[in-house]
Amino acid sequence: MPPDGESIPIRPLHFRELLDLPFALIQSRIRALAGLIGAGWLIAAVASFALTALGAVATHGSDTGTLWSAIVSVAVFAWLLRWYIRGVTVSIGLGQVFGGPLAWRGAVAGLGANFGPLLLDRLIYSVLGVGVPVLGALLVITLPPALAWLARLRAARLVAMPALVAESVPYRAAVARAKMLAGGAQWRLAGLWLALRGLVWVLAVPLLGIPLFFSDVTGTRRWTVTALIIGWVLLIVALAEAVESAAAVVAYVDRRCRREALDIAIPVSDNGFAGAPR
Repeated sequence: MPPDGESIPIRPLHFRELLDLPFALIQSRIRALAGLIGAGWLIAAVASFALTALGAVATHGSDTGTLWSAIVSVAVFAWLLRWYIRGVTVSIGLGQVFGGPLAWRGAVAGLGANFGPLLLDRLIYSVLGVGVPVLGALLVITLPPALAWLARLRAARLVAMPALVAESVPYRAAVARAKMLAGGAQWRLAGLWLALRGLVWVLAVPLLGIPLFFSDVTGTRRWTVTALIIGWVLLIVALAEAVESAAAVVAYVDRRCRREALDIAIPVSDNGFAGAPR
C-alpha cells in the first residue's frame, strides 16, 4: 500500500480510469515530481538558449544560423529531458502504487540504476516516432494508417519501463514482458496513447498564452521571444512525457491485474502451500 493512500487501485481498470488516473498519480506526488521535472526543464531551457546564442555568435547573427541553432539545441535537450522525466516519473509512480522510494533521491537513484536500458528505450522510441510517420508521409493516403501503426507499436511497448523498474529484469526481457502484458489489448492501449496525446495538445493551446503574455509585456525583442519559445516548447515536452510516463504505470497495473490476477491475494495455509486446506 502506498504510504499516502491508494491513488491507483490495484484492480482491472476501465478505459475512463486509464485516462483519469495518470493525472491522479501525478497529483498524489506533485511536490516531488514538480521539483524534479521543474529542475530538469530549467536546465534544459537554459542550456538550449545558451547553445542558440553560441550558434548566433558563430554565424555572426545570421537569422538562418540562429534558427537552426535553436532547432537543434531544443531537439537535443528535449530528447534528454524526456529520458530524464520518464525515469523519475516511472520510479516515483511505482513507489506510490506498490510502496517504495518516493523522494527525489530514490527517483534519481532509480534513474541511475536503469541508465543504459532507459537510454536504449528512448532511442528506439524516437526512431519509431520519426521513421514510421516519415514512411507514411511518402504517400499522403498512407499517413493515417502509419499513425495508427505507430500508436499500436507504442501500445506494445508502453509498459516496458515499469516492467524494467518494478521487476529488475534486463531490457529485452522487459520489452518481452510488455508485449506479453499488452497481448489482446494493443488497440485499447493505442487508443489510450492517442487520447492522452490529443489531451496534451489541447492543454498546450492555453499554455501558449504564457509566452504571448510575456512577449506583450517585454516587447517583441528577438532574444526575449526566442527564450520564451524555447521555454514553451520544452514545457509542452515535459508535460507530455510526465503524463505518458504516469499512464505507463497505470497501464502496467491494469494489465498485470487482467493477465496475472495481481489484484487477487491467494491465501497461504499453515503448511506453506497456497490455497491448501488447513
